[in-house]
Amino acid sequence: MKKELVIEWKHIGKDVENTCERCEETGLTLAAVLAEIRTLLEMEGVSVRMVETVLPDAAVAESNSLLFNGVPIEDLLEGVEVTTTPCCSCSCITCDEDTECRALRYNGEEYEAIPPELIGRAAMKALGME
Repeated sequence: MKKELVIEWKHIGKDVENTCERCEETGLTLAAVLAEIRTLLEMEGVSVRMVETVLPDAAVAESNSLLFNGVPIEDLLEGVEVTTTPCCSCSCITCDEDTECRALRYNGEEYEAIPPELIGRAAMKALGME
C-alpha cells in the first residue's frame, strides 16, 4: 500500500505573489524542501502532494501555517509553539494597521517564516520516519 504525504499551506492573499512576505517565504521554502525530498520519498513508496489554501483576509490568525496529513506543524514537533508578531505586509492586505501574523517559536528562536529544517522534520514525523 502506497503512503501519501499531503502538506497543506494556508495563507491570506489572492495567491503566492499576493500574500504577506513571511507567508510567501514559507511557501517558497516549502516548495524547495519538497523538491529536495520528493524523489527520495517516492523511492520509499510515498507520494507527495502540496495543497495551497488561500484564506479570507479575516482568517489571518490561520495564515502562515502548514499541516502535514492534516496535523499542524506545531502539533507534530515537540517544543514548537505558535506566537504572533506584528506584520506590516499583512496590514497592507487586511487594511488593519495592527495586524499580527503567525510565527513559530522553537529552541528559544522566533521564526516568522517556517524554516526548512522544521518542514523536513515535520514531514518525516508525519510519515512515522523520524
